[in-house]
Amino acid sequence: MMKRRAFVAAGACLALSACASKFKTYDGPEVTRIVVMKERRQMYLLHHDQVLKSYRIGLGYAPGGHKLHEGDGRTPEGRYYIDRRNPNSAFHLSIGISYPNQRDVEVARGLGLDPGGDIFIHGRARKNRGKGPDWTAGCISVRDRDIEDIYAMVRDGTVIDILP
Repeated sequence: MMKRRAFVAAGACLALSACASKFKTYDGPEVTRIVVMKERRQMYLLHHDQVLKSYRIGLGYAPGGHKLHEGDGRTPEGRYYIDRRNPNSAFHLSIGISYPNQRDVEVARGLGLDPGGDIFIHGRARKNRGKGPDWTAGCISVRDRDIEDIYAMVRDGTVIDILP
């Protein structure tokens, strides 16, 4: 009985430490801006004009051009802000991008369409591995270990410029 309790306790500790490990801490320079270069499939975390980190990214399944409406598979282009975070994301971890802005709404409605929303920077999560580089519905994907760093480094309100 004693051995069984020790085994269960050890398993619980391992499970808790595995869960806790996705939540990292960061005490370096503030990330003041994120720059995404869609064509290069690169994302840069900057402190003013200094690149702190860079990451390979994946985009929406139709990566060319600016997102016009829900379901078009494109990743938006323009200036947005990090506006929320989801520690329980189906994509490991995720941080929200403030798409659509007022202009995006006006353009989509002018076409008689819904601009969509729920655009995030997120991990791949196990079920999405092997899907190729551009597989999201318009989000920006990174490796799970990369979103752990990004989630720790980037604060809500950070500017994100998404360039063609």
